[in-house]
Amino acid sequence: MDPRTGSLTRGDRWSLIAFALTGLAIAGWFVIQTTGRIISLARGIDVPVAVDFIDTTTDIPFTDRSDSVAVRLDGGILTAPQLTPIATVPGILGQIVLALTVVTVIGCLLLLSRGILRGQMFSRRHTVLVSVAGIGGLIGFALARLFDNMLANATVSLMTDNRLDTAVLTVEPFTWVLAAFIVAVISTAFTIGDRLQREKATLQKDTEGLV
Repeated sequence: MDPRTGSLTRGDRWSLIAFALTGLAIAGWFVIQTTGRIISLARGIDVPVAVDFIDTTTDIPFTDRSDSVAVRLDGGILTAPQLTPIATVPGILGQIVLALTVVTVIGCLLLLSRGILRGQMFSRRHTVLVSVAGIGGLIGFALARLFDNMLANATVSLMTDNRLDTAVLTVEPFTWVLAAFIVAVISTAFTIGDRLQREKATLQKDTEGLV
């Protein structure tokens, strides 16, 4: 932004345009990936499923002798030869929620970029867009993760007769709290910026009236 005029420079505009194009590419890639995953889940044959384990160990043999060593498993990939509806339905719902979340977040940011390109940085509309993108992203990704864990639990139950303990929902607390804090800071910044901008506009109008 040009400090003399308060308007966007040519470099700023090109950066925002590049950001918008990148966002569209990411959204398109996510839609393609989730569509492929939904098709794979709907077929239900030889489907790879990510699984998070709880207090699970396994013996891994050495290649050059018969000895083995116990290894703790935190996660892995199971290939389910045949999925049942109790696994397929949450798996598909998780992909739909993930795609909608990504498209919503990127859509809000694209609308925000368009408003900035038009010369408006802070406004109530922009504050709403930032809040929806942040809060919607947090809730959407957590919900998609929950559906993925439901898929994993059903797959493990089907393949092992409940002999393995898997996580119901795994979320890194620090990462979640940090993301929520960042969203709150950005939303607060836009709220304050909008209020200061309206107060400045009101002051300018009053000043012009006095003159």
